[in-house]
Amino acid sequence: MVKPGMDFPHPPEAARRAMNELFELDPDFAAIEAAAGPLPWRRRAGGFPGLLQAIVGQQISNQAAAAIWRRLHAVPGALDPGLLAGLSDEVLRAAGLSRPKVAHARALALAFADGRLSAAGLRAMDDEAAVNSIASVRGMGRWSAEIYLLFALEREDVFPAGDLALAASAAALKGLAARPGPKALREMALAWQPCRALAARLLWHHWRHLTGRPSMDDLPV
Repeated sequence: MVKPGMDFPHPPEAARRAMNELFELDPDFAAIEAAAGPLPWRRRAGGFPGLLQAIVGQQISNQAAAAIWRRLHAVPGALDPGLLAGLSDEVLRAAGLSRPKVAHARALALAFADGRLSAAGLRAMDDEAAVNSIASVRGMGRWSAEIYLLFALEREDVFPAGDLALAASAAALKGLAARPGPKALREMALAWQPCRALAARLLWHHWRHLTGRPSMDDLPV
């Protein structure tokens, strides 16, 4: 299992080739590594743990998400859908999950337990089918699904347009007066096809450089 905090310091060769393609599509991206340093290549676990990590990261800071994920990671059985179902709400709340996120974690565990979701099944689906399957589970919206496809399945052309850091980074990179909303950002990202996942990684890298804020995955378990 790939754990949070485990960085792969160099993008795979295919990603490096795609980076050159992205630079031709939009030369503004070419300046990011010069300022921020080499792009770290982050991966997350597949299956239930990777989607549970996405739930943890919803609508809170990376620092808070990393602290909760660290505590949850230490709870025996919390990363196994069959065992999480047997954990009490008190145990999950003590790890830092809010009441809604406890309910969402249980809904996700049930989806894996009854076979609606599986790591292998999601990997076999195309992007939109996988997004729809994940988003059909309570608490798992499009953002969570696209984060999973990007970091766990390493799909090449997904773009989580609902991500606030991506919007802020795109505004900074492009000199926009205001942060674009999800619809506008998704439309902007069409120009970066078929390298939108790589564009997202570079935009996050750019934003961490500008703000000094770490990624959730930078903070060790």
